[in-house]
Amino acid sequence: MSSTAPAISAPAVQHHELLRVYTIYRVAIALVLLGIFTSDIGKGAVGNSSPALYLNTVIAYAALNFGWLLHLRHSAYHASPGQTGLILGCDILVFLLLIQASGGLNSGLGYLLLINCSVGSMLLDKRMGAFFAAIASIGVIGQQLYNLVTGHADTQDIVSAGSLGILLFATVSALQYLSARIRSANLRADQQSRQAAHLQRLAQQIIERMRTGVLVMDASNKPELINRAARQLLGDQLQPDGERQAELRHIVREWRRDDSRGSALVQADSGSELRLSFANLRRDNGDSTLVFVEDNRKLIQAAQKLKLASLGHLTGSIAHEVRNPLGAISHAAQLLSESPKLSEEDRHLTEIICRHSQRVNQIVENVMQLSRRRAAAPQLRDLGDWLEQFLPDFRAGAPTDIQLHIRRAEPPVYARFDPEQLAQVITNLCNNALHHSQLATGRREAEIAVYRHRDRDCAILDVIDSGPGVPEEHRDKVFEPFFTTGNSGSGLGLYIAQELCEANQARLFCCRSEDNKSCFRVEFAHASRVF
Repeated sequence: MSSTAPAISAPAVQHHELLRVYTIYRVAIALVLLGIFTSDIGKGAVGNSSPALYLNTVIAYAALNFGWLLHLRHSAYHASPGQTGLILGCDILVFLLLIQASGGLNSGLGYLLLINCSVGSMLLDKRMGAFFAAIASIGVIGQQLYNLVTGHADTQDIVSAGSLGILLFATVSALQYLSARIRSANLRADQQSRQAAHLQRLAQQIIERMRTGVLVMDASNKPELINRAARQLLGDQLQPDGERQAELRHIVREWRRDDSRGSALVQADSGSELRLSFANLRRDNGDSTLVFVEDNRKLIQAAQKLKLASLGHLTGSIAHEVRNPLGAISHAAQLLSESPKLSEEDRHLTEIICRHSQRVNQIVENVMQLSRRRAAAPQLRDLGDWLEQFLPDFRAGAPTDIQLHIRRAEPPVYARFDPEQLAQVITNLCNNALHHSQLATGRREAEIAVYRHRDRDCAILDVIDSGPGVPEEHRDKVFEPFFTTGNSGSGLGLYIAQELCEANQARLFCCRSEDNKSCFRVEFAHASRVF
């Protein structure tokens, strides 16, 4: 995605083109003048005063013009001002000789000087153009004065010579003015062209370095512009005639049929979820479609930051409005339970107050912990080795009768994550797994499996329990805050675990394991991705 400015400006190209046309014209006019003299067409019109001078001059002029044509063609019609002046001076001299050989201005050859001086005014600067017009005028007038003195002309020829001189200066002045205007317009156009080329290169560099993928699909749904971010995100989906590119074309085609849908989600080869946003580009030869490609997990992560900022304000209110009165209620219930006059039934009620006060306090602690959570500091680690280090710490804070097994895959499975945040996630999932296994079988048992997904080439961590699993009607709600099906718990554990996974660009969802057991699965981002 780059372009280069033209090496030769437009005025220079036009200068060379004019010189090329003028060189060919000189050869043609020499041959025409020679043909007129040697044929019956111009008998008596040209060369009547001095046929030998006319013929020799025309032949020499034709030969000289052929030589100039070959020389300038070899140099791509690049001529210095000195060479251009030499050509024009030669032309003026030749035509003055031809006029003299033809008996004066009545032959009409004097008007050919208009073309020579006009070309000179456009090929040379203003002073040199005026100089050659003056030379031609002085030459014509001087020639007629000489003929008048020698008796070969009359006073009318002097008037004609003066009129021709005035016409030469008027023509040269008009052409110089027009040439200056044209040159100025060409210069502005050239500057604008260079500025447009610069802006185009600048826009291309900006698009190429954007972190958002940019893809332009033409009217036939073929990519015509792809930046670096789009190539990295889409990967093999951009391969010609590939199955994934056919899927991408189908999505663009469906959007063109119904552009009310603002975006679409696709699965990339790396396993990440991509969000495609569309816009229509109107063109005369068929509309194109502008596709913005973004990593959906990064968008979720950005939304998560906004959510945490809102939670920060919320927890400040909770700490002031809920926690302080709650502490007073709990303390009063504890003091009341110590009274010797309290009946057994009232003592049971105070225990209920204390227990539920502790539950509400735990909810407040969980929300405050979530809002104070630091940003993820991911590291590339072997999941199996990390679990071997995690298990002793977990057993130290768990009941002694738990049975927690680890199933590792070979070779090592690497993933990128924050060890402390992953420990909080796995601790929450293992506690849930042990709890539900005990409710179903009477035994606190769970299994942690680590392996690599064959299709998506990413690390997977499964926490498997022996419970009945999440009912189908609750699968969409288990990760919502404060949702719980039990009588205890705050309903924030799985929500916090999911938030921590998203902060590490991982996915947490419930499913069934290969042996059809209840399972919570953590799917990590590709290990080679840096975030």
